Amino acid sequence: MKMCLLALLDLNIEFPANAMAWVEQGLRWLHFLGGITWIGLLYFFNLVSTPVMKELDPATRGKVVPVLMPRALWWFRWGAVWTVLAGVLYFVIYLMRDAQNAGDSGLAWRWFGWWFLVWSVTWAVLYVCFKQGSGPLNEGRVLGVVFALVVAAASWVVLELNAHPGASAKSLSIAVGGGMGYMMLLNVWGVIWRVQKKLILWTKANADAGTPLPPEAAGLARLAFKVSRANAWLSIPMLFFMAAASHFPFLSGR
Repeated sequence: MKMCLLALLDLNIEFPANAMAWVEQGLRWLHFLGGITWIGLLYFFNLVSTPVMKELDPATRGKVVPVLMPRALWWFRWGAVWTVLAGVLYFVIYLMRDAQNAGDSGLAWRWFGWWFLVWSVTWAVLYVCFKQGSGPLNEGRVLGVVFALVVAAASWVVLELNAHPGASAKSLSIAVGGGMGYMMLLNVWGVIWRVQKKLILWTKANADAGTPLPPEAAGLARLAFKVSRANAWLSIPMLFFMAAASHFPFLSGR
């Protein structure tokens, strides 16, 4: 024991003296912590909660949903905000560093502007596809193919627009993975939470007072299911690109 203590005291440990290094480490830690909360709940909803709810009778579901879902969705949606906000700040730091290395500080905001525009437009296009309550786009496999093609096209476009000799592999990889995460955030707040608020209230009213579910309930439930399932699938390449930023630098500027 004495030898172990002496060995520990003899360690030559140096902490970063640069304040920015601490900021970046803190943002990464917050990003990971928020991401674990968010994506963990996303997988819980898709792999556990949704299949179980389908097997419950209406009376039991009416008791479980109003208690479980509000709390789970609170952590789900704010975990998404936490994750994306920390990730965007971290992304901007790298864009500014790349722009400085390229000798043009204005490049950082041009790169970020293209990134924001491309992924915002992509989300709007996919939202229109998800809203289709009938026709081919309401069929899961067809929608999945369209979804994959649109996301792949957006990834190519953002890389083409941001490719530059000064752009690092890290910032380009985050531009793809982070863009997917940004769209997932929009899905959480723009679709899933808005729909689930209504479904929770209707389910509770049905269980407590026997109030029938409104006609639009089935369509909204289907919309939330499609978007949540899309987020689950999108999380797979998103996590790959986020990890690739540090461990698999296959992207480079021109």
